[in-house]
Amino acid sequence: MAQTRIVAPATARRGEVIEIKTLIQHPMEPGYRRDATGRAIPKHIIERLVVTYAGEEVFRAELSQGIAANPYLSFMTTATESGELVFTWTDDLGGVTTERRVITVT
Repeated sequence: MAQTRIVAPATARRGEVIEIKTLIQHPMEPGYRRDATGRAIPKHIIERLVVTYAGEEVFRAELSQGIAANPYLSFMTTATESGELVFTWTDDLGGVTTERRVITVT
């Protein structure tokens, strides 16, 4: 579906609050615009981002037409254990993009 960029620490101390940053390249077409010939451009947006850490959901965002192209989101979480961050973006056409990052907690 799209290219992504994720900034997350590879290591953290137990109990440390860490910042996770994500960017996904997506047109986020709201469905209100028209092309050069006057035809409506169909809606195509990312509807949801869900992030799990070591199997538990730590972040969820529900997006709408009001979000700009190439949405950037960041959030904080606490490093509790070594594990995998799984990022899943879902768009309104059923497209799914999943990316993974591993965090080692010392």
